Amino acid sequence: MTFNGSWKVEQSENFANFLEQMGINVVKRKLAEHDNMKLIIEQTGDNFHIKESSTFRKKDFNFTLGVPFEHELADGTVIEGTWVLEGNTLKGNFTRKDNGKTLLTNREVTGNELVQTYSYDGVTAKRIFKKV
Repeated sequence: MTFNGSWKVEQSENFANFLEQMGINVVKRKLAEHDNMKLIIEQTGDNFHIKESSTFRKKDFNFTLGVPFEHELADGTVIEGTWVLEGNTLKGNFTRKDNGKTLLTNREVTGNELVQTYSYDGVTAKRIFKKV
């Protein structure tokens, strides 16, 4: 499948501003900018298994397209929502459990890059991962 593989973050755009809008304190924002995020994505039909590893944590989780699930972000924020596949774009629509605000996330593979775009409360950021 398109998303299968190992991915390492290479570049971020507007990530610090996005994290600030999310309410992440300045120390955690500075650390997150250098987190060395790696993703291993295994897709089997509508089922995904994700292994996230960074300087700060390791987390494995599963989801099925269109099925709501709950997930805890690295800062402890809990979100609930779904991923759907529209064409070649994996679209996540999540609600923060603490304040009810929406977090949108898109993942799209272009060549040997996985482009992940985040949108929260009027601020958009992008992280570009390279296949390793």
